[in-house]
Amino acid sequence: MKYAYSNDQMRRFDEAAIASGTPSRTLMERAGEALARAVKEALARTGGGDALFVCGGGNNGGDGFVAARILHKAGEDVAVLCLAKKFSPDCAAVKAKYKGEVLGRIPRRRYAVIADCLFGTGLTRPPEGESAALIAFINGSGAHVIACDLPSGLSAGGIAGEACVRADETVTMGQRKAALLLSDGADMAGEVSVAEIGIPAAEGGAEVWEDGDVARLFPKRPSNTHKGSYGTACLLAGSAYSGAAFLAAGACLRSGAGYTKLCVPPKLYPHAVGKLPAAVLREYQALDGDILAANAIAAGMGAGVSELLYVHLTELLSTYTGTLILDADALNTLAAYGTEVLKQHACNVILTPHPKEFSRLTGQSVAAILSDPVGAAQAFAAQFGVTVLLKNNRSVITDGARTAINPTGSPALAKGGSGDVLSGLLAGTCARGVAPFEAACAASYLLGRAGEIAAQTWGEYAPDAADVIACIAGAQRSVCGGR
Repeated sequence: MKYAYSNDQMRRFDEAAIASGTPSRTLMERAGEALARAVKEALARTGGGDALFVCGGGNNGGDGFVAARILHKAGEDVAVLCLAKKFSPDCAAVKAKYKGEVLGRIPRRRYAVIADCLFGTGLTRPPEGESAALIAFINGSGAHVIACDLPSGLSAGGIAGEACVRADETVTMGQRKAALLLSDGADMAGEVSVAEIGIPAAEGGAEVWEDGDVARLFPKRPSNTHKGSYGTACLLAGSAYSGAAFLAAGACLRSGAGYTKLCVPPKLYPHAVGKLPAAVLREYQALDGDILAANAIAAGMGAGVSELLYVHLTELLSTYTGTLILDADALNTLAAYGTEVLKQHACNVILTPHPKEFSRLTGQSVAAILSDPVGAAQAFAAQFGVTVLLKNNRSVITDGARTAINPTGSPALAKGGSGDVLSGLLAGTCARGVAPFEAACAASYLLGRAGEIAAQTWGEYAPDAADVIACIAGAQRSVCGGR
């Protein structure tokens, strides 16, 4: 398992390292050395040539001046482009030690490698003016672009504004930054490497799961086992949209749960007969002992927003004792009729909103949520005592105490029905007895891997949600080593 940290956390770690006796200039020298190695390796891969360091006046620019000095002394053909008028004390000191070429305006010549050392984590507002022009120059250069710490213009929440460096690789200093994973971060950062420069991390980082972390939740099964050993998942779905029910149940059947029960309203029942023979199909008008006996219940997929659904949700929250997954119209119904009922829950609760659904639940704008998805999800989870799986290209999972950022996924999942697949997969994982936070991490990870496999098979445009379900088995095999 890896960890990722916010920009604010990294600043605190940096301050703690300095306070414990590591001079800030030492950290800058180490960062510059790491950047110099990356630039030298890139030059070797491109067959030689020259490198340009585009430096700002802060400590990120200082890293660039250090790297340029190291390479210049080693005989490499390097230059620095710097339009800054003010410099941090450390940046000014290392700038004075660099004896190579410093350009005061954007050059016309081409470079094999360009290192972006404008802002790093020091960005406080969108780049404009000269800074925006420098970013446009970098992006239009045709060079191999290496970002120092973070691509300049990328916000702490991973949002790329109009002016943001698109890097081929990023050398991030000390610890992995959450911004490199969230939203636009993965697209703008390229290949990410972490340089150890002597900034130890503390608690509070977001978990970044790997195959082994998921595999331990899918242990090898003994031969003397049966369907009753792996729980019952119940899906309360359909009504407004029938497809959501079938997609959720289809995914649940691939989850490893012993039983998948698909409960649909009477009007949908005749159309559901025979669709999924492996699932237990029944009509659903009111909650009963059979439904409440399930180990996990997922509700809301294709259900439509209604007062009746709110009554059922209120009853589930107050009387059910398993794990309850609320998705789609269950979330929209809570937003419409009141979220206070979440505070009285007797069961484990997992909410799986996308940003627009989360906006309805919280009253925050989508833009505000995306600017700090980790903080927004953590606040809601802590307030209501629930687990939140905030879906996006890199989903955030948190129960208020532990937080994870899911690293898997593909644009192939940008289709209607992907959320229904996740809900079914999550319900089945919970039914097997996996704890809510870990189940949400595992289901999100496997859905992302299934999307990656679907894209490898059919491309990013063609796969639909049913294709993704077909790839769940391959995702499990790739993660769990054939189990």
